[in-house]
Amino acid sequence: MAKEKVEHIVLVCSETGDMNYYTSRAKTSPKLELKKYSPKLRKHTLHKEKKRK
Repeated sequence: MAKEKVEHIVLVCSETGDMNYYTSRAKTSPKLELKKYSPKLRKHTLHKEKKRK
């Protein structure tokens, strides 16, 4: 069986620690850091990648 080339990840807010978004990315790409909306703070904040369990 072939290995998957896609990895499922969680985007975690760097200010509150909330896991707000679930997405996937190619295993060969660098770690994601995106500015996404945080509903708790009601503003855009930096979200960093964390492996999904």
